[in-house]
Amino acid sequence: MYKSRIPHYLSRSRSGNFTAFKNGLIILLGATLVAVSLQLFLVKNYVIDGGIVGLSIILSHLFHIDVGALILVLNLPFLLAGFFFLGGRFLLLSLFASSVLAGETYILAPYEEVTSHPLLIIILGGLLLGMGVGLIIRYGACLDGTEVLAILFSERLPLTIGQCILIMNTILFGSSVFLFGITEAAYSLATFFVAYKTIDTIIMRP
Repeated sequence: MYKSRIPHYLSRSRSGNFTAFKNGLIILLGATLVAVSLQLFLVKNYVIDGGIVGLSIILSHLFHIDVGALILVLNLPFLLAGFFFLGGRFLLLSLFASSVLAGETYILAPYEEVTSHPLLIIILGGLLLGMGVGLIIRYGACLDGTEVLAILFSERLPLTIGQCILIMNTILFGSSVFLFGITEAAYSLATFFVAYKTIDTIIMRP
């Protein structure tokens, strides 16, 4: 039922005539952009993303566990749900994207943040994050369990994927106020606004 309701996501027109190999290369690029955004802009500045990625950042700070490994583990139930609604190709590509992200965040973890300037964090971090996530979704996968829900909800509600993601992350950003402070929470919300607008721009591009 759901496959018939999401032709814009599953149809080959969303990724041209690309083969799975070429899609995989673009998903690799997308995961790399997300890893750079997380480790070189957001995580070390206590700026969180939304969804499973944001929850993983919070847990990483609390328990000193690699953020990429947390993303991979916490995403598994949602990716399995995506398998039933979106198919085996979606599951394989999403596991590939999550695995690449886990590996690259581990590699980049020892490096210092590129900048601590709030405006640069919001703009550059948000753009890189949005470009990466947008490419991954556009070419048949996802990095975040909330993206699976957003893809499905966007076909049942008059909302875009990015708008669905933004709505679902209200509680998460609220909790960051108590963990990191109101300033960091405001930076997180601004960064995510840049990211979700970038996601929609990439996904909805003809």
